[in-house]
Amino acid sequence: MDRDMLQENDSRFRVSYWMKREVFYIHKNMMVEEVAWLMHDKEIDVLPVVDEQRKPIGIVTLHSILKDVLFERKKDPVWCRMESQPVSVVHEDDSILEVYQINSPYFLVVNNDDTYIGFLTHAELLKALGSYLEEWRETRNTAEILNIILDSAYEGVAVVDENGIIKQFNDAYSRFTGIKKGDAIGRHVKEVIDNTNLHNTVKTGVPERGVIQYINGQPMVVNRIPIFKNDKIVGAIGMLIFEGVTELYRIYERFQEKSLHRKEEKPYLADHNQNEYSMSQIIGESQAIMQVKYLAEKIAKTEAGVLITGESGTGKEMFARSIHQLSSFSSGPFISVNCGAIPEQLFESELFGYEEGAFTGAKKGGKPGKLELAQDGTIFLDEIGELPLLMQSKLLRVIQEREYERVGGVKKYKLNARIIAATNRDLKKMVETGDFREDLYYRINIIELQIPPLRERTNDIPLLINYFLKKTCTKYGILMKNITPEAMHAFLHYEWFGNIRELANTIEKLVILTEGPTIDVVHLPKYMKDKELLSMGYAQINKSSIIDESKHYKMEREKEMISEMLIKTGGNKTKAAKLLGIHRTTLYQKLKKYGLS
Repeated sequence: MDRDMLQENDSRFRVSYWMKREVFYIHKNMMVEEVAWLMHDKEIDVLPVVDEQRKPIGIVTLHSILKDVLFERKKDPVWCRMESQPVSVVHEDDSILEVYQINSPYFLVVNNDDTYIGFLTHAELLKALGSYLEEWRETRNTAEILNIILDSAYEGVAVVDENGIIKQFNDAYSRFTGIKKGDAIGRHVKEVIDNTNLHNTVKTGVPERGVIQYINGQPMVVNRIPIFKNDKIVGAIGMLIFEGVTELYRIYERFQEKSLHRKEEKPYLADHNQNEYSMSQIIGESQAIMQVKYLAEKIAKTEAGVLITGESGTGKEMFARSIHQLSSFSSGPFISVNCGAIPEQLFESELFGYEEGAFTGAKKGGKPGKLELAQDGTIFLDEIGELPLLMQSKLLRVIQEREYERVGGVKKYKLNARIIAATNRDLKKMVETGDFREDLYYRINIIELQIPPLRERTNDIPLLINYFLKKTCTKYGILMKNITPEAMHAFLHYEWFGNIRELANTIEKLVILTEGPTIDVVHLPKYMKDKELLSMGYAQINKSSIIDESKHYKMEREKEMISEMLIKTGGNKTKAAKLLGIHRTTLYQKLKKYGLS
């Protein structure tokens, strides 16, 4: 069966099979301001624009709309502000393979009356490719079809097998990375694409859409889609969307600042959109962190209570937000409460809210608490080990009965939110000492997710350093800096009791204070250099041989002994030389050598 016959006999190769039907669209005379709020509330990045007969005339994007709002063009009709980039109108019966060859990021779908009925992007086309990849392989024209799809794609496309080995690498990806197709195919995807997670998509089978990945120092939007055959993952497809997002984030932040007065009326919006958090953005490929990420993904699919444990700075909140995004509560808000930062006297009103007149100074009309704001979403109780015993009792009752009352009120509020707790303390030991309620401990600790400290996942330190270097240099508009192997060695051997937070702060300080493009050992903080000296000596930094290392330790010990003898003899060099068993002239030579007075 050739390609034409395959398309003709299978409706699944038609646009109508893959397009999004129930998609919002806007009339051309709507004002920019109305469209901006619609896109914000519905979390939509692109909207088709139609005329009075619902015939498509173009699109608007979140990027262009936010710009118009910022530049005070919000009263303009939207048709004046439509994107100038090409938008293709296709028919619902058009062939998927023919549409894919059109160089356009968006497709507006019409019926026989030329009326708008749906929306199509290359993401849907790529999904079609993944679903029928195996079917196409059985046709004699597989190579022709696959090459047409990949090499005519608007986006960069890479296909890997179950081992993460690149099997397909299209021209668009080759142009962006500067790596020839022939050099990419057959290599592991980590060797070719910066900060990729495609090899993990093969392991987890979890699709990821619209996530941010830094490639060649640029933040890019990527989609990752697993390929299944007979319920088994046989590979994955990665698609790179050529649209940097830095400017969009900057515009959106400015837009939010101008809209604060509106957001006060909708307090949940500040934490409502957390799509930027995903498991793929938790940096690390060590076995320790991959096991935690795998367990977190499994936990997210349930509604079980989670206790995230780990030292300060290990990224407990990042895991909590990722679990929220992968859970059935992801459409609701994520509300974070630091139990150690709220005074005990205010904690009850902060958590449960209060009614008007509940106490002196109470806000007119009352105020919703964190539990109420988290409705249909997730409430994250960070540092729960700091929670006072009285509040522990009240929280236990809420978890058991799934309802609560505002302070000063009698109305019962139902709680429909997932509870995730976190702590850097040993709650089990606190239970034994009576500082934490045992019944609450077992209520919140249905599943424990233990985050390893950074010193137990040293293989991830170079990845994290690279990430924070790029992030900090971009933040301050500084040219990209690099780290010497000697400095990297010091980073790997430091214990990082402050974990990732300490590493990030250290990198930021070094980027700001280091002159020139290179960070070396001399630029490191004194405590890191002292630690390096004690753990392996500076000789090993420059030469890794055991002989050089032993020489260094011998010299350090000799220097210490000379200093001790000089102190013991009150600075009398003749007596010190006699105690050391060396000639006085030799002692003078060693004093000069070690810079001792």
